[in-house]
Amino acid sequence: MKNLKDTKDIVVGMGEALWDVLPDGKKIGGGPANFAYHVSQFGLPSCVVSAIGDDPLGKEIEENFNSKGLNTLIATVPYPTGTVQVEIDQAGVPQYDIKENVAWDNIPFTPELEDLARKTKAVCFGSLAQRNVVSRQTISRFLDAMPESEDKLVVFDVNLRQGFFTKEILCESMERCNVLKINDEELVMVSRLFGYPGIDLQDKCWILLGKYNLKMLILTCGVNGSYVFTPGNVSFQPTPKVEVADTVGAGDSFTAAFIASLLKGASVPEAHAKAVQTSAFVCTQNGAMPILPQDILA
Repeated sequence: MKNLKDTKDIVVGMGEALWDVLPDGKKIGGGPANFAYHVSQFGLPSCVVSAIGDDPLGKEIEENFNSKGLNTLIATVPYPTGTVQVEIDQAGVPQYDIKENVAWDNIPFTPELEDLARKTKAVCFGSLAQRNVVSRQTISRFLDAMPESEDKLVVFDVNLRQGFFTKEILCESMERCNVLKINDEELVMVSRLFGYPGIDLQDKCWILLGKYNLKMLILTCGVNGSYVFTPGNVSFQPTPKVEVADTVGAGDSFTAAFIASLLKGASVPEAHAKAVQTSAFVCTQNGAMPILPQDILA
């Protein structure tokens, strides 16, 4: 880990760091890395927490993150570096084949990671990185080590991929977070699991917001816009019409822009608008980590 020794109020993306193997070649990916990269573009101290294998793909991930100036706390473990085969359908929507028993399934909890947790202001973690007990326990211990404060942000970004989730993991994660990020398809699946499938999407959101005592619930609905629910209020933003290259990483950039904006003092509607603007731009680019233009970062 570099540049963060004396830094406080760090924003951490924790979980999978991997290669998305796309039709036009491989690109670095994984939601937590995408999140941390975009947070760093907004000028906040960020860090990727993950694990790689002692192999060429792992070394290439380290070199790639270094070239982007990204802070990392990435362990080298005796498992292969993660890869995902990504096929893009005619609508530009990715389909994923995520390899199992890889390095990011086995993120160790170390003294360095505990020290980072004690300096963390906001963290984003997902359900995918919890498919294996090792990384799941590391995420839990990291959350335990974060300082208690009214303004800390613990973001659970639901990502229901290939059946790599259970009701128990979803419940525990929602209990640990204070910001829940979910898309409309995931919300339908979660609602079936939790036993209230017959009500509309907004009512489901209000139920989850109250049940888990959340500060915010972010619901993204693709071309149908997005919502941010807070106790007693809801913000809606339409989705801009853009020429889509692919949607890989768009959701991560949305979360990053939203959290970065909040931490910089924006209101929820202002942060929401910035998140929509950011993710729309990412959709026009190939891959998950394009450089954001200055008019977005302003």
